[in-house]
This record gives sequence, structure tokens and C-alpha cells, in this order.
Amino acid sequence: MIVDEESLAAYQSQIEMARKGPYLDFPAHVHLETNALCNAACTFCPYPTLDRKGAKMSDALVAKIIEDLRDIPPTLPFQLSPFKVNEPFLDTRLFSILAQINERLPNASLTLTTNASALTEKQLARLPAVRNLAYLWISMNDHRQAEYEATMKLPYRRTIERMRMVHAALASKRLGLRIVLSRVGDGSAADVAFVQWVTHEFPLFEASVFQRGDWLSQVDTPTEGAPKVGCVRWFDLSITATGVVAHCCMDGAAKYPIGDVSRQHVLEVYNAPAYRRLREHTARRQEVEPCNRCSFF
Repeated sequence: MIVDEESLAAYQSQIEMARKGPYLDFPAHVHLETNALCNAACTFCPYPTLDRKGAKMSDALVAKIIEDLRDIPPTLPFQLSPFKVNEPFLDTRLFSILAQINERLPNASLTLTTNASALTEKQLARLPAVRNLAYLWISMNDHRQAEYEATMKLPYRRTIERMRMVHAALASKRLGLRIVLSRVGDGSAADVAFVQWVTHEFPLFEASVFQRGDWLSQVDTPTEGAPKVGCVRWFDLSITATGVVAHCCMDGAAKYPIGDVSRQHVLEVYNAPAYRRLREHTARRQEVEPCNRCSFF
């Protein structure tokens, strides 16, 4: 993806603003992978080769992390996504965890990303009861059956049925929620065709083409090199199912860990000297490993 100088400047401005505010001390976004399990095997994702595949975070550790996050000032909003490199609807505890978050962290804005294939009617019926749910993001990635099945390793017809189920719930007002249908783009004409298809087939959904990355060299995807800016994800935490905290959302395999919340307070990890230094002083990704290899923008 080619990024113009104006966009780079605006992006860097976001980082400078965050440095001057409370997110220097407290994470703006927390990814919480409760169960390292996915029913897809996407060609652009590191999940198929994860060492922690199948790991399930204990109930006790989930509760401990939620309690740690209560030390974020209750007036400070932050985003909490109960997933990382996994399918959240495969965790049978999902709605129990969401209820705990609603009860203990009323300042947490919840976001869910799914491939929709695992989403059931019963689960869909429970979504309206979840408070502070900002959106449901559906990672579809290709509207063409053959290409979809080659990319996702999932049955196309089942996924389409699930998306029609969600769309019908929106149309009937049984569900009042922002729904985004997305594609990990490749820069081809299929990116535009996907948006057109979503608009025609699912007009109540938003369409998005998302940037493709190489997950810090954890998948074989060509990239254009790191842009000469910092990273807004230095203000996030990415907790894996084992409790190990990855360097960032793009460190899918947690090859560059910054801490372990099974042994440390969540905010202790966030404010570890090396990680805090990124937020406070690092001007460009080129100054630090592994950010100097990340093109994600």
C-alpha cells in the first residue's frame, strides 16, 4: 500500500496526541485471546503455524486480567477485543466473559472480529444483550466461492448462510449493531469488486478493504517496508491465550514478547521500560526491532 505524505503526517499526529494524554500510562486497546482456536486456515494469517494452537486461557487468568484492567481510571474509555489470532465464537465461555467485562469494566468498548462461519443463531440472539458492543467485524476476504475456499479453507455456502442470518436480524431490527464485512486486500481489481458485491448483496453492512501484512515475517506476504512514522499500536496490549503478551497485534506468534500477565499485572507489562520508551520517545519504526520491519499502517 502506497501512503502519501499527508496521510503519514496525520498518522504521526495521532501518536503525538496520544503521548500527551492518559494513554501514555494506560492502554487504548487490549486484545484478549481467550482460546487460541480457529476453524479457518487463511493463507495470509499465522494461525496455521502457531505453537500455542488450541491453548485455552484459564477462567482464573481471564478474571485476573479483567480485575487488573479495573486499575484503568473508570472515566477513561478503552477498547477491549476478546480475540487475537483466533475465532472468538468457538469459545463456549464467550458470552460469560463478555458479561464479566460489562459488569467489571463499564468503560470498555467491546469489539468482535469473526469469520462468521462459527456463528450460530443462538449466539446471534444473545448479542443484543451485550452492552457497549461497538461493532461486529466479519472477515470474509473474498466474494467468489473458489477463491474464498482457497483462501479461508472454509465452506463458502455455510458462511453465506451465516451472513444472511446476520443481515436478516439487522433488517428486522432484532439486531441493532454496526456490522462490517471486510476483505484483506491484495491491491487487485478484486478489492473493488468485493466492495461492490457487499453493497449489492448485503446493503445493511459496511464494506472494508483491510491492509495485508506479513505479520513481522510470520507469513509469506510481500511488503513495502516500514513507513517513516511511529505506530499507534504502541498504545495497545496484545495478550495471547497463554498469558504471554505479544509485541503488538501483528506479532501473531508472540515471537517478541513484552511480558506475561500470568505473572505480572497488566499495567506493569504495559509500562515496562522498553515498551514505554516506544510510546514516549521513539520517532520512527526504523529505530527499533521488530517495528523496523512492519509496514502495517
